[in-house]
Amino acid sequence: MTDNINRIKIIRNVVSGLYSATTPEKVQPAPNNVRDKVGCVAIGSDHGGFEVKEIIRDYLRTIGYRVTDVGTSSKDSVDYPDFALKVAKKVASGECERGIMIDGAGIGSSMVCNKVKGIRAALCYSLKTIINSREHNNANVLTLGGPLHSPDELREMVKLWLETTFAGGRHWKRVNKIMAVERNQ
Repeated sequence: MTDNINRIKIIRNVVSGLYSATTPEKVQPAPNNVRDKVGCVAIGSDHGGFEVKEIIRDYLRTIGYRVTDVGTSSKDSVDYPDFALKVAKKVASGECERGIMIDGAGIGSSMVCNKVKGIRAALCYSLKTIINSREHNNANVLTLGGPLHSPDELREMVKLWLETTFAGGRHWKRVNKIMAVERNQ
């Protein structure tokens, strides 16, 4: 159902002239997620996700987000934990409201980010997992396997993740239990 709602929104935007008929990217910047107050996004990658990070960083800026790029700055071999930690710390400190970390599969980065107090990192691989991570788990860091998706898929995924709000309600109890585990360990 959510996919149909998103398709309807895209069709409305095409009709209203917000999208170019030849490209899926917006011609003018989209509003940020105001409800969750997402204005700044920390982004990082290892060497395997470097090219994708550059694409996503530039895309996020074109649609109106402030982006703090914590590196890496080339395809030279680096260790993903170093950059995942930087992303997580930017979010945990409140300097950025959300974070995105990209490596070869997204698995290791998710593990690292979730070691930082206050972080709820989610490895997502589809639009369905993107929505679930936000609506149900209030994820504040997204980890992705950059080489596993096309640039267009990744742009769609990060935009949807940033625009999806936490549903609250019955999910609060579960998110609070996640955070209680962190406090009690």
